[in-house]
Amino acid sequence: MRILLISAYEASSHKAWADALMSNLPEHDWTYMALPPRHFAWRIRGNAMSFAFDPKFKPLLEKPYDLIMATSMTDCVGLKAFCPDLQNIPWLLYFHENQFAYPASDKQQGLVEMQMVTLYSALAADQCVFNSQFNKDSFFSGARALLKKLPDYVSPDWLSVSEEKACVVPVPVSVPTLMTKPHIDKRAGQAPMRLVWSARWEYDKGPDRLLAILQELSARHVPFEIAILGEQFRSIPKEFEQIKQAFSAQISQFGFAKNRQDYLDCLASADIVLSTALHEFQGLAVLEAVALGCVPVLPNRQVYPELFGDEFLYHSDLHDPEKEAQSAVDLMIKLATESAEAPSVAPFELSALLPLYAAQIRQSAGR
Repeated sequence: MRILLISAYEASSHKAWADALMSNLPEHDWTYMALPPRHFAWRIRGNAMSFAFDPKFKPLLEKPYDLIMATSMTDCVGLKAFCPDLQNIPWLLYFHENQFAYPASDKQQGLVEMQMVTLYSALAADQCVFNSQFNKDSFFSGARALLKKLPDYVSPDWLSVSEEKACVVPVPVSVPTLMTKPHIDKRAGQAPMRLVWSARWEYDKGPDRLLAILQELSARHVPFEIAILGEQFRSIPKEFEQIKQAFSAQISQFGFAKNRQDYLDCLASADIVLSTALHEFQGLAVLEAVALGCVPVLPNRQVYPELFGDEFLYHSDLHDPEKEAQSAVDLMIKLATESAEAPSVAPFELSALLPLYAAQIRQSAGR
């Protein structure tokens, strides 16, 4: 089968997803085109023009295809309009995220316009696939709420067919599970609790909550070390500098790992993977850490309740980070005292998900 795979905003996780499909489903003839992950708002609004009129993409778009798979940031309507040959090919739209579930920010500009691009694409696609149930539910509920606000000639029922056909197939977790770590019994209090926090250095990942948790650990005299990983951008929340100054003695890694292997080594050396996210559609970084033996300590919000049991979730309090920090530290101490083990991530492994992708591709292409 000839498949055109389009990534309109090639974030690292999106690239890993595309590579996993192309490498592990070699029976298909794949063509891949992508745009770099920068200028977020422009990329969503302008990707159809960029793909359709940049000369380097012209020979790729003119090839014959049996199926088009595109990430949800792709402007399907615009690309179909500019490239009529793509109109009669089945389209599968894959949602790594959606524009309806981001926490409010005074820095957001043009959000409704970005939501409309995604909404148009979902209506124009033949099949919508999401990386989590939370992603699917929040997209359709958010899109319906937006449609209800529009003045006239619109109906939330327009989404019913798309929602009925939509399904959930997560991004596969692919890490070398043979990496091992020494067992350390925290009950004796002989060694510090080794934590890892791996997320983008942006407000929606809860850096204020991370700071509050570290302050709570310090106030209770709980010995700990922490590796703070994740991608950094031009604008970095002030909490990271506060953390660096206040906890320099406890920080084992501060900043993006040099390469993939260093990143995996850092995960494998930790006892607990901590999340403070206000926005998370699948939690791939958390799943990778758990696959390497880290015990998850996660807020009971966003996608996390569908990943693991309640024993790994602390109480979410969006209005009181300090109260939330107390709950998180309570859970850390409890799990360390019990020498808890990491839960299974088998349902998210490539071997479990590859047959689902293969079946979805066949179904979407009408094979």
